[in-house]
Amino acid sequence: MCGRYSLFTPQVKLVDRFGATPEQPLTSRYNCAPGQELPVITTEHPDRMQFFKWGFTPRWAKKSFDMINARAESVRSKRSFSDAYKSRRCLVIADGFYEWVETDDGEKQPYRVAFADDRPFAMAGLYEEWTPPTQQTGLADFGAGGDTTPETVTSFTIITTEPNELIADLHHRMAVILSPDEEQKWLTADPDTAEPLLDPYPDDELQAYPISTRVNSPANDDPSIIEPI
Repeated sequence: MCGRYSLFTPQVKLVDRFGATPEQPLTSRYNCAPGQELPVITTEHPDRMQFFKWGFTPRWAKKSFDMINARAESVRSKRSFSDAYKSRRCLVIADGFYEWVETDDGEKQPYRVAFADDRPFAMAGLYEEWTPPTQQTGLADFGAGGDTTPETVTSFTIITTEPNELIADLHHRMAVILSPDEEQKWLTADPDTAEPLLDPYPDDELQAYPISTRVNSPANDDPSIIEPI
């Protein structure tokens, strides 16, 4: 799975790399976590970086699902993701992600996975708009009966696939990393053409190294997170 990642590449470099302007200023993030509003580039607005909640909920759901990952093997057929797969794909921008390995003493050691030069990349994602069911208000709240209309939540999920040889030593799944020439295809291709893009990224350009367990808490979000130990 992919449950945490980093994005500390300066905004000017991200704009140049992806040709998209953020809708709000980007700040360095060393510990992006589920539930947070994070930048993505969508099929609908490929020239913008929009901020969506990490934790996907299909639009038909009666309650929040908060699914942070979707399996590449079933993303076309699973009801939760099939509609979004057809027309609401996105690029999830990152410059590294984290995996945890169980040690001999039963602890979990976090590792950071990134390119050797820390260059940014895009992970394949899906996004969706979900409006929670209307809630009936009590008479005491407003002096009369009535409904409140909840805010629509736009959320995303990161697609995972089988691991390459490097990641296989850390976890049985890895995020789908798209090469630069695949990014536009992922956003615009028909479902049949998009599916082959959901393969493991070659491991010869990636590196993995152990980091501090400070990453375990999303409250810790500073450069020390990515320092090797």
